[in-house]
Amino acid sequence: MAPRPAESSEPVEPGGAVEATRVLVLRHGETAWNAAQRIQGHVDEPLNERGRWQAARLGEALRGEGLTQVYSSDLARARDTAEALARAAGIAEVRTEVALRERAFGIFEGLTYAEVEQRWPDDLRRWRTREPGFAPGGGESPEVFYARCVPCAAAIATRHPGGTVALVAHGGVLDCLYRAATGQPLQAPRTWQLGNASINRLLWNGSSFVLVGWNDDAHLL
Repeated sequence: MAPRPAESSEPVEPGGAVEATRVLVLRHGETAWNAAQRIQGHVDEPLNERGRWQAARLGEALRGEGLTQVYSSDLARARDTAEALARAAGIAEVRTEVALRERAFGIFEGLTYAEVEQRWPDDLRRWRTREPGFAPGGGESPEVFYARCVPCAAAIATRHPGGTVALVAHGGVLDCLYRAATGQPLQAPRTWQLGNASINRLLWNGSSFVLVGWNDDAHLL
């Protein structure tokens, strides 16, 4: 079953038109653990040198977008990327949202995929097949994670009708928002890219997300 598009809890005036919100969904810049293919989750890894360069390039690429507000996960790799974007856009404050954190991977965090496979091969198989209700020990399932991050993004977009907001988050959050916009089931294999500091564009029409563009990385070439 495909996840239902996120719906806003905000009241809409009867007969009133809802102005769409442009939503730029951005993954943080690279970290050392990204480069080493270590599972980060809630571990608060900082940007590496390349990640800081990517954040600066992202800020320059979006300087003329007319951003209304920049929101971010509270984890340092996302927050530092968001602050580079806000500086370029002339926005004084980045608003952080814990609900935009990466999925919690529990006992997998800090390990490579090979290390997880060596210790918990069956758990890794269940994770890779995207079993909707499966959570590693101490972590979150795809169902719980989706229910955390997508409504948060919808609530943010609802607060800025007619505006343009940036959400700086993590690969898992981007994956959930792509699924929300396209109706892809949680267990469907991922065939779309989630590049560090790439630009992804959605539209919030007042009741659901619509995909506009995905994984634009021309500013990083």
